[in-house]
Amino acid sequence: MQTLTINIEDGFLEDFLAIVEHYKDKIHIQKDKNLEYDPYFYERQKQLQQDVEDIDNGKIELLSQKQYEKEMDNFFAELKST
Repeated sequence: MQTLTINIEDGFLEDFLAIVEHYKDKIHIQKDKNLEYDPYFYERQKQLQQDVEDIDNGKIELLSQKQYEKEMDNFFAELKST
């Protein structure tokens, strides 16, 4: 058996299920557990992978906790002064 991922447009799911109903002995439909818990799981996963790549190749600087706190203090101080 082979596994495929199929993206179905909103509003077409019922029609799709009616089409594959005739082949239910050959097609097994299973919901993705990741999407049951978080409907944006794959988008978040892709963004996280891109963030890690950007950090690894130096495109984005990763701050230490101390650096981050200093930057945030400066940011809030700047907001108060305007």
